[in-house]
Amino acid sequence: MSKPLNVGVIGCGFMGRTHTNAYKKVYSFFKPPFKPVLKAICDTNADKANAFAETWGFESVETDWRKLLARKDIDIVDICTPNNTHKELAIAAAEAGKMIICEKPLAMNTAEGQEMVAAVEKAGVPNLVSFNYRRVPAVTLAKNLIDSGRLGRIFHYRSVFLQDWTISSDLPQGGDSLWRLDVKVAGSGVTGDLLAHCIDTAIWLNGPIKSVTAMTETFIKQRKHTQTGKVEEVGIDDACAFMARFANGSLAVFESTRYARGHKALYTFEINGEKASIAWDLHDLHRLSYFDHRDESIVRGWRSIHVTDGDMPYMKHWWVPGLQIGYEHSFVHQVADFLEGVDKKQPVGPTFRDALETQKVCDAILASAKTGQWVEVG
Repeated sequence: MSKPLNVGVIGCGFMGRTHTNAYKKVYSFFKPPFKPVLKAICDTNADKANAFAETWGFESVETDWRKLLARKDIDIVDICTPNNTHKELAIAAAEAGKMIICEKPLAMNTAEGQEMVAAVEKAGVPNLVSFNYRRVPAVTLAKNLIDSGRLGRIFHYRSVFLQDWTISSDLPQGGDSLWRLDVKVAGSGVTGDLLAHCIDTAIWLNGPIKSVTAMTETFIKQRKHTQTGKVEEVGIDDACAFMARFANGSLAVFESTRYARGHKALYTFEINGEKASIAWDLHDLHRLSYFDHRDESIVRGWRSIHVTDGDMPYMKHWWVPGLQIGYEHSFVHQVADFLEGVDKKQPVGPTFRDALETQKVCDAILASAKTGQWVEVG
């Protein structure tokens, strides 16, 4: 029988819901060695926290994260709060001896991330950063194909993450809903929010990124702030494009923007190797496109692999072949893997140290955009 593991989630927003949903579903489908118990939800807004607890079935509510961390009945702390809080919460949780799952990006910058890594490694607590796209079955299958050598030497990596929700100049910045537009809370714009996903996936699939050259743009320079009511300068990047060199010699092109009209969440990557190529699209997330030059010429071409069979990553836990899963399931996989790692006392990536590498790339991108020069990562 699985042992109970008491979870305290900090934050009642979008990510609080996705993480909580994962804890509720993981035992029913994966039967991990620990059974998550929704012990406490924490949010500074008591009404919001109480409503969240009633909806999702949390046993208790806290409005002060310090009280949550002081509780002996909390085993794992899940940080689903804005970026500027990650460092303080994670370090305090590590010092309290709690296991930690933290939303991405790891921190506001590399310096903060280094402090967080030092804290969790000193405390020896299991830790993970929620770059969930690694655990989409089709993306995990891509990793398996690359690691098995099917693509051969990698030449090119290209990726985009496009949205369109910030185009209006009437949109304010700051507050619970729009903190991603406030540089003091978010740290950066699309670089830390969207490109961080692309970068983490790229490093996982293709190895370290060594150098970058980037350009960024803030299209709307001033917005009203929801908390002050004043029109203030916008400090985040609305769009970013950068080129990169990987340690394995391959070249990369990345682009992200919130100003691509018609795109709500277009995240894609394509990888070209000497023997084969692969491509993936979040809008059709259960499919992996695959081209193998070794096929007989009369049938050679791109094939669409429907990643739903039981011998494909994670899929034996879900439905019958042909019935796909969705975005929320990547978080279930994340929790399942994390709990297995806790049981086996083995780190499960991306750990804080893994996520620090993505943070270093993000910082190098922003530095390059200011100077117009190539910047070495780290």
